[in-house]
Amino acid sequence: MNETTTPHEQGEEPQLWSIGQVAQHLGAASAGSARRTLSRWGVEAADYQRGANNRIQALYEAEQVRAAAAARPGRGARTDLHSEEP
Repeated sequence: MNETTTPHEQGEEPQLWSIGQVAQHLGAASAGSARRTLSRWGVEAADYQRGANNRIQALYEAEQVRAAAAARPGRGARTDLHSEEP
């Protein structure tokens, strides 16, 4: 795999993360906080499976989570101050 293609583009199965794994990666305080963050960023669940407690849990593509986290503005970024040049 080279740097321009993802495992998903090469026909490999994407790595799927539970919301707990997503929360840990993002440094979120809770699973609910991580869910809200993913929703704001437009990241949707890739699959649903039964967990150890027999409840359905959402699974998210790790690559999408990483990309969305990398693209987010920094802490305290004033995104409303960007001017568009003609």
